[in-house]
Amino acid sequence: MSQLFADCLNEILEYLQDDMITLHSCLLVNHLWCEVSVRIFWRNSWNYRDSNLRTLIACLPTESKEILSKNGIIITTSTSKPPMYNYASFCKVLSINRVDYKLEKFLKNQQYISLQNLNDITYILSQEIFKLYMNQIGSLKSIYLQNFTNSTFNFYPGTKDCLKNLTELYIRSDISSEFFYQLSKICHNILLLNLSIELFISEGLTDLISVQENLKYLTIDHHTMENLKDLTFSLTKLINLSKLCLYSSKYYFSLSFIINFINLQELRLLFEYDECFKDFEELQYAFFPKLQILNIVHACPKYELLMKFLEINGKNLKECYIGYNNGKSDNLLNLTIAKFCPNLRKLSVGFKSSELETLKIVYNNCQYLESINIWCGSEFLSEKEALELVVNYSHKNLYEIILYHMYFTRSKLLPEDLESFFISWINRVPQKSLCLIINHCYDIKDSLDTNYENMEIINKYIKLGIIKKFEVTSI
Repeated sequence: MSQLFADCLNEILEYLQDDMITLHSCLLVNHLWCEVSVRIFWRNSWNYRDSNLRTLIACLPTESKEILSKNGIIITTSTSKPPMYNYASFCKVLSINRVDYKLEKFLKNQQYISLQNLNDITYILSQEIFKLYMNQIGSLKSIYLQNFTNSTFNFYPGTKDCLKNLTELYIRSDISSEFFYQLSKICHNILLLNLSIELFISEGLTDLISVQENLKYLTIDHHTMENLKDLTFSLTKLINLSKLCLYSSKYYFSLSFIINFINLQELRLLFEYDECFKDFEELQYAFFPKLQILNIVHACPKYELLMKFLEINGKNLKECYIGYNNGKSDNLLNLTIAKFCPNLRKLSVGFKSSELETLKIVYNNCQYLESINIWCGSEFLSEKEALELVVNYSHKNLYEIILYHMYFTRSKLLPEDLESFFISWINRVPQKSLCLIINHCYDIKDSLDTNYENMEIINKYIKLGIIKKFEVTSI
């Protein structure tokens, strides 16, 4: 019975993994609550505070404490008693850079440490903490190495056991080849790789990629003019890849290697400039039989190429997010979506005020649609038009409306129009609770939520249970 209670308690407290304040209170209830809570509380190093660092220092073995003492590093702890748990062993998500940063910030507050010696002292302390981690953690799930230098992390005793079952790796391309060689000998079961392309690409990186047989999720953030030819060649062997995300703010990204990923389920191409899509024509005829999510929300390839791609791959799409070419939508593209993407659940695309009939066609053909992100302002639909079309022409499955205000568009929705929309929504059969999200390009003063009368109406329908979620965001 006690084990059943412990299991249930663990399931409940898992929901508090991002609420450190409440979780800390749970530590103080009794011994059982403490045992369950402490593992969650220490799981993610991103959440560590000064108290966590003091505890880790208290957990250091005698040998490490002697090294700190010889270097004049004296950290007082709140108690002389030995720690109750091997706290470092509970860590499953380790950010090397975050721990390093927090240690430096922590040491800055120690009066006996001069700023001239801060870097050296931080390095010495961080090494002893990482030794502790590698020795204590039985199986690490995620490690973040995206902002660390080669001198920050070493392969200490215990590293092999700690990293052998690693499933998520966040890393940068310009770490030393030797580091990647060592990592490739240990980590063979990575499922998620988040790679930041920096100053150069180490040769050892391709070795690490080549030994991954189960990699399913790949993100590449391109920050340099470095040629990615060798890297993309090694990536073509990842036949089990199901999710690919490519980011680039200004550098060209060859897309031809994507054709090899026939098991792709999600494709995100987030580029800032249309020029980054100059070889998308090589993808227009590619067939991805399992593709369910297409996300191209910023710059966009030429619409005629994208339309051909949707004609071939649109049938199985569940989510489609399309950006803009110089802030313009395309009626033919929207008609292509209506014709070849009948199974969509989520859609984000622009409709001009002159394209009301096209939006009606989309609603009629995409009968499974649950969420739609509609661009408002400038040449696009007004808020009133967008809401009227949703309530009058969308099918019963739709329950989430996102009004995306272009540029500095200000809300012009009148209270009587908003009230009329909610009354019409109530009369829909079957009635579903509504999620209404207002999204701005910029943080502007004249938003829907700054209108007192509109907010009174919204709060009224929240209390009535008609509105399940209301949110105003800016990007």
